[in-house]
Amino acid sequence: MASSTSASRRENITFASGDDVCAGWLYRPTAPPLAPAYGSIPSSRKSKYPAVVLGHGIGGIKEFQLDAYSERFAELGIICVAFDYRHFGESGGQPRQLLDIGLQQQDWRAAIRYTKQLEEVDETRVGLFGSSFGGGHVIHTSSEDHTIKAVIAQCPFTSGFHSAQTVGVLPLFKLAGLGIWDLVSKATGYGVIPVPLAGKPGEAALMNTPDAMDYEKIIPPFYLAQKDKLGWVAARFALNIGFYNPGWKTADIQCPILFGVCGKDSVAPPGPTIRYAANALHGEVKVYDDMGHFDCYVGEPFEIVTKDYCDFLRRNL
Repeated sequence: MASSTSASRRENITFASGDDVCAGWLYRPTAPPLAPAYGSIPSSRKSKYPAVVLGHGIGGIKEFQLDAYSERFAELGIICVAFDYRHFGESGGQPRQLLDIGLQQQDWRAAIRYTKQLEEVDETRVGLFGSSFGGGHVIHTSSEDHTIKAVIAQCPFTSGFHSAQTVGVLPLFKLAGLGIWDLVSKATGYGVIPVPLAGKPGEAALMNTPDAMDYEKIIPPFYLAQKDKLGWVAARFALNIGFYNPGWKTADIQCPILFGVCGKDSVAPPGPTIRYAANALHGEVKVYDDMGHFDCYVGEPFEIVTKDYCDFLRRNL
C-alpha cells in the first residue's frame, strides 16, 4: 500500500535480514535530490538521491513517529527508509517482542544494504538516523561501516552501565530475576516472560525514571490501545542491556555525527553521551536543555530538533 504527502510518496517494503524479513516504509521525495554541500559528483550520479535509514529505540516501531522524521527529511530531497526490527511491528521473527542486540545490529546492516541497492539512491550518500536505543545502534554501526556519510543520534543510548543505574537497585534485581525466568522458560519450551518497557519510579521496568511514562506521548492512539501487546519485551534482554556500551566506539566513527541530547533526559543520561561525543572525530552536539527523553518526537520540541537535523543533513549529506 502506498500513501503520499506533498513532499513524498510512501510505500510499504520488505527486505531480507538473517533468515527472516524486516518491514519498512520507503519515502520517495517529490522534490529534486538534495545537492551535496561541497565538492562535485559525477554526472552519472547527479540524478540520484541521498538517503537516510531510520530506526527506533527499545520496543519502538516505525509508527511511533519515524514517519514524521522521514517526511521532514524527504522535504529536503532525501529518500528515507524507516524500518521495524525483526520480532517487532510488521517484521518477521518469533517469538514476538524479542529484543536481541546482535540481531538488531544485523537489521541495521540489512537496511543499509537494501537502501544502497535502490536504483535511485546514490550509494555514496547514505546517512543514518537512530533514536534512543537506535541512537546507540547508529553509533555502533557507523563506527564499523565507514561508507556511511552522516549520522544523527537522537537522545542516544550510549552507556548500559549508566542507564542501568537510573533504574534503581531493587528494580534491577527484579529485572534480573525476570530475565533468568525468561531464559528458563525458553529452555523448557514455555512462553516468553515479559518485562514492561516503561513504568513509574521503583517499578520493575526497563525505563522507570521520572520521564519514562512520557513514552506514551509518541504512540498513536490505535497502537496505544494495544499497549498490552506492544508495551513489553522478552525479559531476557534485561540481562544484556547493562553490557552494551556503544559510546565506547565514538572514536572509531569517521563521518560527521550529530548527537541530539535532551538536557532533562532521565532515561539516557546526557552526561555520558556528551563525554563520549567529545571523542568523535567529526562530532557535533546539540543540547536541548528543557527537553526530556520523549519530548523531541512531537510538538514544538520536534520542530526545534528537526530544524537542526535538517541543517546538519544539508551540510554533511
